[in-house]
Amino acid sequence: MELPSNLSPDEASPEWMNKGDNAWQLTAATLVGLQCVPGLVILYGGMVKKKWAINSAFMALYAFASVLICWVGWGYRMSFGDKLVAFWGKPSVALDEKYLLRPAFLGYFPTATMVFFQFVFAAITPILIAGALLGRMNFIAWMLFVPLWHTFSYTIGAFSIWCPDGWLSKLGVIDFAGGFVIHLSSGVAGFTAAYWVNCLSKDHLPPI
Repeated sequence: MELPSNLSPDEASPEWMNKGDNAWQLTAATLVGLQCVPGLVILYGGMVKKKWAINSAFMALYAFASVLICWVGWGYRMSFGDKLVAFWGKPSVALDEKYLLRPAFLGYFPTATMVFFQFVFAAITPILIAGALLGRMNFIAWMLFVPLWHTFSYTIGAFSIWCPDGWLSKLGVIDFAGGFVIHLSSGVAGFTAAYWVNCLSKDHLPPI
């Protein structure tokens, strides 16, 4: 029995790829992305006083955009690539066509889909941190904080727990829904950042 033409394998749909799995993975990633933009952008802009609304909304928007650059530039391979040390992967670009179109490390879909799926979670994590810093942090300082925190904190957590070679994964730590890598790390980072930003501010007034 022959398959319908839309299900027949070709260059765009190899035999190893499941179109249903791929479509759902892309849909799920898009829904998470909508939580970031416009979801949290609107939420943060409406949480603070009117004169700080633009600053707060742009903190979320900038985090989403900057993490995308970091993610495809080095973050994805540091989180899910070859082992560098026990808690970190080797930094490398995730933009090569041959790399993106080969099977992902899990599931019946290409690596390109996995890069997108994992990106939205990497992006929402610093946006959650921003919720603890609304009206407290200068936007220029935030521009420096996001890529640094993403590189030296998020990638370590993702590789350590989600990768089979990660040291926490080898100890038996299981994180099914991002409770450790996303929510715990963003909560601790947000609490710590809010404390230090408040301590370093002389008058404890939010930036204008």
